[in-house]
Amino acid sequence: MGQALLGLAAATWLLMGLGSATRVMNAGLSCPDWPLCYGELVPTEQMNLQVFLEWFHRLVAAGVGLATLLLTGFAWLKRKALPAWLPWGLSWAFVLVVAQGILGGLTVTELLRFDIVTAHLGTGLLFFATLLTLGLLALPSVAPSEEGRASVGYLPWLGLGAVLLVYVQSLLGALVASQWALHQCLAAGELCGVMNGHLLGVAPATLAVLVVAVATSWRRRQLPRILKLLGHGSVGLLLAQVGVGVLTYRYRLQVEPLTVAHQMIGAALLGCLLGFTVLAWRTSNSLESQEEGSSPRSPRRVAAAAEINGK
Repeated sequence: MGQALLGLAAATWLLMGLGSATRVMNAGLSCPDWPLCYGELVPTEQMNLQVFLEWFHRLVAAGVGLATLLLTGFAWLKRKALPAWLPWGLSWAFVLVVAQGILGGLTVTELLRFDIVTAHLGTGLLFFATLLTLGLLALPSVAPSEEGRASVGYLPWLGLGAVLLVYVQSLLGALVASQWALHQCLAAGELCGVMNGHLLGVAPATLAVLVVAVATSWRRRQLPRILKLLGHGSVGLLLAQVGVGVLTYRYRLQVEPLTVAHQMIGAALLGCLLGFTVLAWRTSNSLESQEEGSSPRSPRRVAAAAEINGK
């Protein structure tokens, strides 16, 4: 189940990239109706690049929604063999994907209204984060490094703080994109506050990611390899995101692949930090369980002693 959820999270990440490509190619309204396109499942007569992007985006989104429904139903059918939280977590994911579908329809019927477009991206990121979290929690437990058994300390909380800041920064970026604020500001001096808000948000998000990386390096001998990879990998994604963001600004969104890459790298950074946070939390719980099991006052040892005394 964990691998299936992670695979669905990866598909959602690609879907967000496809949605970004649809937007930057001005294809968001190339299918004027919803959920069909020109009243057909496959608009063969009207098909061109823009129509294909919007149509294919809807097709993949429908596939992700159907897969979520099937996994949710399977989890409830097999709930006795699965962790109690998993069916409920998947039910929440299904609620999000339904909401995402409704928002997707509203972006068309409301003619790409900026607040709906922003909510569409924000819900998509939340759905992606939910699938990633459930998938990582459903995987086999993460064993601490053999080189050390010290606590992970505040790493889960540092990771969570970075996740929240990057998510907020992504929403600020969505506001810029949905209102074409960069063009408006540079051409007419309008919506500069929206654009500047996104630029100012770079500082706290960057600082949070660097703090996670430094804290990971500080405890590197005491952490599983996957945590070190995610903690340090977040810096690489951060540098790539800043670099692509600078190029996007310099070329004023005229290079579509840069704009798409900017959103996809941002989502990947969010996923990397979220994975770090979830696995750090699992490592912390694993260490606490080991300490409890090895303690002379642990419930298992007390029960064993009572049984021996009874005999």
